Amino acid sequence: MGAFKDSLIMTDSEGFNALVHIPCGFPSPATEYIENNLNLHDLVVKRPAATYFMRASGDSMTGVGIYPDDVLVIDRSIKPRSGQIVVASINNEYTLKIFKILDHKIFLMPANPNYKPIIVNNPDDLQIFGVLTYNLHKHV
Repeated sequence: MGAFKDSLIMTDSEGFNALVHIPCGFPSPATEYIENNLNLHDLVVKRPAATYFMRASGDSMTGVGIYPDDVLVIDRSIKPRSGQIVVASINNEYTLKIFKILDHKIFLMPANPNYKPIIVNNPDDLQIFGVLTYNLHKHV
């Protein structure tokens, strides 16, 4: 197992770890898919002045792969569109939900059937504080 694990760690000419694209379907030679110098901050933060990080809590978004303690990357410069995940405040309570517009009505949708959608009856009660761009989830 150790030899296999070591074969997946690629380094560039300066000794930095490189990003290797790994197929999730059929096996393929991974060395064809090497990118140099992965910097996680550069990858997930496109607009530094408008980007902030949050940590998820609760289980209302597990259906879209967001779990407690996940690190969320939020960009407040993106105008929310229906279907995007947003940080919202409704009646001064903050939540992370799927922003939906259906028949000229606004909904904040959970991604867990144990929770009900939040119907926004008065758009003045809703503030959007950004759109989720990345979710960093720890597996081990």
